[in-house]
Amino acid sequence: MRKTLVIVASIVVSAVFLWLALRDVPLDQVFAAIGSANGGWIALSFASVTLALFLRGVRWKVLLGDRLTLMQCAHIFNVGMFVNLLPLRAGEVVRVIVAARCGVPVLTAGASIIVERLLDVVMVVIVLAIGLSRAPFIPAEIGRTAIIFSGVAVVGFAAVVVFARFPALAHRVAAWLEARIPALHRLHLAQRVDETLAGLSALTHLRVAAGAIFWTLIGWVISLGTFVMLLLAFDVPRIAPDVDLLGLGCLGLSLASLGVALPVTVAGIGPFQGGARVAGDLMGLDAVISAGVGILFHGVTVINYAMWGVIGLVALGVSFGDLMKAQRGTEETASAAP
Repeated sequence: MRKTLVIVASIVVSAVFLWLALRDVPLDQVFAAIGSANGGWIALSFASVTLALFLRGVRWKVLLGDRLTLMQCAHIFNVGMFVNLLPLRAGEVVRVIVAARCGVPVLTAGASIIVERLLDVVMVVIVLAIGLSRAPFIPAEIGRTAIIFSGVAVVGFAAVVVFARFPALAHRVAAWLEARIPALHRLHLAQRVDETLAGLSALTHLRVAAGAIFWTLIGWVISLGTFVMLLLAFDVPRIAPDVDLLGLGCLGLSLASLGVALPVTVAGIGPFQGGARVAGDLMGLDAVISAGVGILFHGVTVINYAMWGVIGLVALGVSFGDLMKAQRGTEETASAAP
């Protein structure tokens, strides 16, 4: 029943977001614009998504401490992204299971994924702040606030790294907070701190932390380039010379990423298109073009995830049915735990 509800909710959420993104746009014009888009730039954007996937495999290899080969990391990561296209969004669970089959401890694989998510959250905040600060139809105060907030996110990440390196300091901070906010005792703050620090242990090694941050930056630059390539495919610099491509790319990528983070969607349908549409409106781009960019951006991404996910399954010698069985076994174990 729970899975059925999740699937139904995913379909509804995707449908609502897609309707909001396209409700007042003539679809015939959107598809005509897509049909006349430059095929060379679309091909390059397809290649850049492939490169971004590979670089995220490189990052995962660094976070795992080289316990797996580069191709194993790339294939397992791609399989996880492929599974995340489905409503139940079990990609991270699948990655942990397949990595465990390859000899990586479950806790190590899980902790590495936590660090990945933390790094990506910081990057989303930074990229969103850059986009908002360059948007002409947003008050300057909001742009400045976004930049400040991104700075806070970077400082917060640095503090997390320090706490991971010096856990005693984190416990002293937790004890200080509990002494001043008695309600925090109910959360068993010390235990929560231990659980969190265990997941961030990879960041205690300078080489691992530096490598993870470096490959995260490179991966996000490539992803930003994908969005800009699609803007060039629609010849935006010519038809809308006043539009800031960098600002539009940052807004479109960050908003799409925030939308995909929703736990219930079907393959990200809706949030991708909605993110591109909102970004276009904020930057002064014609709605037909922004809707077309959103559709193409989503299509290029999904095709890459599906193609490389299937290739990953074949390369690893794992069937899709095996993954689903393993996932069900994990869910049953978790639900039976006290």
